[in-house]
Amino acid sequence: MSVYTNPIKTTFELQRQSLKQGQALLTQGVDVQQQVGKSVIAGIESQEQFQRRFVEFNQDAVTDTLEILGETSGLDSEDSELRANLDDGYDELLSRHAELFDTITKELGEHGIDPSEELSADLLETIDEQLDLLLETHEELEAQSVEAVDDLESQLTELREQVGDVNKELADEVEELREQASEVQDQIRQVSEDAADAVEN
Repeated sequence: MSVYTNPIKTTFELQRQSLKQGQALLTQGVDVQQQVGKSVIAGIESQEQFQRRFVEFNQDAVTDTLEILGETSGLDSEDSELRANLDDGYDELLSRHAELFDTITKELGEHGIDPSEELSADLLETIDEQLDLLLETHEELEAQSVEAVDDLESQLTELREQVGDVNKELADEVEELREQASEVQDQIRQVSEDAADAVEN
């Protein structure tokens, strides 16, 4: 695991924990709907905003990491298929995220804050299904993000090795040229000395 993927994996894990905690809070909220109806809706809205911001924050972090790796490696990550796939993954995650909270809001709006067990069971089942889809998309996006960073890191390492090889070859060629120049100087000196000896004799 690389230095670049550790923060990404940690961020995704925090998001998953937040989503699961949000589900637990929603479940508890549905159980006590009658007593805290307005609080549940406000809690759902704030939970949705918090989680959406967290996903957007993670998207920015991954994008920034890819740009930094792209800049340091000289690779153009802006036009890469990998970058497009990640953007599509985040769009899908945000879409499912919005769909989950739209479904919750719709269910609560259509039925009101109803204490009936049937509505609570239906709502909880809908929430569970939507959360399962969201978590599945989330895990796929995490895998894509980590893979993208690992791929760019590998490309950067390969590029560094190639630059090192080129530098070594250049150093070898410069050394060879110095040796040849030294030999030419020795030959010129010898020719000069021979010429001077010939003139004196």
